[in-house]
Amino acid sequence: MKSFYGKVAAITGAGSGIGQATAIALAKSGCHLSLSDVNEKGLAQTLDKLRPYAVKITTHHVDVGDRAAVYQYADDSVKEHGKVNLIINNAGVGLGETVEAMSYENFEWLMNINFWGVVYGTKAFLPHLKQSGDGHVVNISSIFGIIGVPTQSAYNAAKFAVRGFTESLREELDIENGCVSATCVHPGGVKTNIARNSRMGEMGNMSMGGQDEIAEMFDRIAMSTPEQAAKAILQGVKKNQRRVLIGADAVLLDTAQRLMPTGYQRALETLFRMNKGRSAKATAV
Repeated sequence: MKSFYGKVAAITGAGSGIGQATAIALAKSGCHLSLSDVNEKGLAQTLDKLRPYAVKITTHHVDVGDRAAVYQYADDSVKEHGKVNLIINNAGVGLGETVEAMSYENFEWLMNINFWGVVYGTKAFLPHLKQSGDGHVVNISSIFGIIGVPTQSAYNAAKFAVRGFTESLREELDIENGCVSATCVHPGGVKTNIARNSRMGEMGNMSMGGQDEIAEMFDRIAMSTPEQAAKAILQGVKKNQRRVLIGADAVLLDTAQRLMPTGYQRALETLFRMNKGRSAKATAV
């Protein structure tokens, strides 16, 4: 897919962050949009930002963890736009919790959105992408789909799964030598609402502070903006890249994992121990 002009893109999680920024970037390129989110207020805000662009835009309230709803979204997108060329499975949530303390309810909640939502989106839209004659699947994983991090076991599990699922899909599509391809995206720190929308258990923060404090810390250390992420994603589609790393932090951590497949784990353990020690001292004071 060398151009987005006149194409139709479906984007999940389009109410904010990377999804919203990618929608705007595509609209600027003349791409029609079928946008979905579970957050109707956020979706309305995205729609308002898109008003200057002369493209057809439809919006859909969709919980990507609901298989039937995702398939209906795919069917409705084709019915309203005549075709779909691009699906960006972007919707996601976070969960900070140790394996021991994490409830199955929270684990399943995250997996239903972050993993099964990607599977449903891919399978629901894939026949329509093939029918379009020029299609592409973009699945958003994370740098946490490349490295493991304490308190992020559920998020890691989902994002590692998205990575494996998408790499396998890309291989199958290449073997078919058809009109559809796939790209797996691994953002590093991107200034989005995911930290604020995360669930945090009693042991989830490993004494790093409350959810608001963690969200503020994430905003400070995040190296990329949603607009930069959107630009990298769309360039990756045009270049038909198998993998897109977003941000210098993602490149650095990917390199560290390649050079020190187990060593990076010990480095993270040391950092978390040091942070727990500082937090304990602050609490005592």
